[in-house]
Amino acid sequence: MSANSPFFNLPELPTFTLTSTDIEDGGVLTGPQLSGAMGVPGGEDVSPQLSWSGFPEETKAFAVTCYDPDAPTGSGFWHWVVTDLDASVTSLETNAGDPSADLLPGGAVTLRNDAGEPRFVGAAPPEGHGPHRYFFIVTALAEPLGIDESASPAFAGFNMFFKGIGRAWLECTFEAK
Repeated sequence: MSANSPFFNLPELPTFTLTSTDIEDGGVLTGPQLSGAMGVPGGEDVSPQLSWSGFPEETKAFAVTCYDPDAPTGSGFWHWVVTDLDASVTSLETNAGDPSADLLPGGAVTLRNDAGEPRFVGAAPPEGHGPHRYFFIVTALAEPLGIDESASPAFAGFNMFFKGIGRAWLECTFEAK
């Protein structure tokens, strides 16, 4: 595993299945999942529909994240972090990452992304920087993280390190030319 993998410093966990009607593993992100807020032409900042199954039986909660390890920051870029989804929740609708759409189930905690907003922000790599990878990850948790919306994505990741018991992901790309 390369040092630029979002899983490089994390424990190996059992995997389960993650699917989407909006994005495809290995596919290129399009308008809805690109960031108009960050200046990408045609970008809509719409989080994709996600469904998961086959997670560990002892799962008590889930966290859903979108992360770009290729951002030129030294620490990647968190596009979306939602924690403490109840174990009974096995899907999120398209645009659940927009708080005004009110599509997240009760109890879910949305953290501020690296653009400073408590929502999904789409792909927006610097022009000419090459292709970036976007990992949409669902982590099965042994217990809810119990953090509030003031926590940073890195702090959520730190807590997932200790409470994660399974992981599923879709990896997509986008390049601004």
